[in-house]
Amino acid sequence: MRLIDSEATGAGLPYGALVDALQSGFVTGCTVPARHHHHLEKSGEPDATLLLMPAWSKAEDQDQFLGVKLVTVVPGNTARGLPGLTSTYILYDGVTGQQLAVMDGNVITSRRTVATSALAARYLARDDAKSLLVIGPGRVASQIPDAYRAVRAIEKVLIWDINIESAKKLVRSLNDEGIASDVVTDLEQAVGVADIISAATLATSPIIKGAWVRKGTHIDLIGGFTPKMREADDAALKMARAFVDTREALHEAGDLFQPIQSGVVAEEHVLGTLADLANGHVSGRTSTDEITYFKAVGSGLADLVAARMVYEKFAPNDSN
Repeated sequence: MRLIDSEATGAGLPYGALVDALQSGFVTGCTVPARHHHHLEKSGEPDATLLLMPAWSKAEDQDQFLGVKLVTVVPGNTARGLPGLTSTYILYDGVTGQQLAVMDGNVITSRRTVATSALAARYLARDDAKSLLVIGPGRVASQIPDAYRAVRAIEKVLIWDINIESAKKLVRSLNDEGIASDVVTDLEQAVGVADIISAATLATSPIIKGAWVRKGTHIDLIGGFTPKMREADDAALKMARAFVDTREALHEAGDLFQPIQSGVVAEEHVLGTLADLANGHVSGRTSTDEITYFKAVGSGLADLVAARMVYEKFAPNDSN
């Protein structure tokens, strides 16, 4: 069994190859049971959560893998000066059940998250999209430009965040990489000029207004992963051709759950999943003027695809 640290895990997931692998993965599919939530009672601090996210190859697949992502969410770690979330991915041989590798789950999650959005943009963003607005400067948001540059010729990246110093830090980092970037303080104006808008925040009320969005824009919502979280308003959803990574997004993501529950749109407003797009069951962008909208909540399939990529990069070393 191989132990693969965070640096090596990241090195095994270059965005161009990862986006292509995810495309193939969504075409093939796999078995993804519902994630397991376990409540952990704590004394003298907020309770914690254990998440188990399994996925495995279909019985007819030539190569058989099984994977489980284990995630601990411990709010009390803030007072300890430690990260509140820790994630580990364990990959098994799908035939024998033997462990193959343990790798950094945080890296798996962040890279497959932005690569999934980039894959959606391959179908939904305009072919000539050149400007990208990133909302939120966190760990996931910081990787959005690299992922999108794997599918579109992005020439300019705009960064907005409520904390301008954090936005400046990300812009400096991107410019050091040779990616032309600027901080923006007027979010309305930035939304109105961007070809692609990608948000990765923890917002609980909409920060993207449909009234600001111009024709031909692609909206990508990464951050909201609970029914109470919102990154875009009802108007943005209503005016767009909407897609999701998996159907679970209709119930887990506030950007869809809330407007569906209130009757603003019906579930049928969401035209399909990433698997539908990858298999050609639905059309992605159909004109240069339409607005497209993608909402993801994360997929065990994407985790398994990424973990397999990392393992296959390092597996040859086992024979040395």
